[in-house]
Amino acid sequence: TILALVITQGIKILINLAEKRKFSLNDLIVTGGMPSAHSAAVTALATIIFLIQGWQSTVFAISLVFGILVLRDAFGVRQSVGKEGDMIKKLSKKHKISTRKFKYSHGHTLLEVSVGSIIGFAVALGVYFI
Repeated sequence: TILALVITQGIKILINLAEKRKFSLNDLIVTGGMPSAHSAAVTALATIIFLIQGWQSTVFAISLVFGILVLRDAFGVRQSVGKEGDMIKKLSKKHKISTRKFKYSHGHTLLEVSVGSIIGFAVALGVYFI
């Protein structure tokens, strides 16, 4: 799970470097973007538990439900909050209201969540079989 997080966050940093041509320490903990580190982590966790304990394991069932909730949150809830944040930012500029301390996450697209999940699955398989 930690390896999946490190790999996906590393990919995210490389994408940011390619786009912005600069590195910031904030890039180490940035949320949102391609690929989803949350998705990679929970998919890797559920996959490795499945491989070690099997599909009838209580721990696997818990990790599966946990994973589904995190994936749904990354794609649905956080994305909605990000859209609302964008709207608040536009309104605040229009009405000249300061939002300097206002921070929000854009969440993830379905593609970002899917790619993160694929990476998490592949990492878990790699760790288990190597």
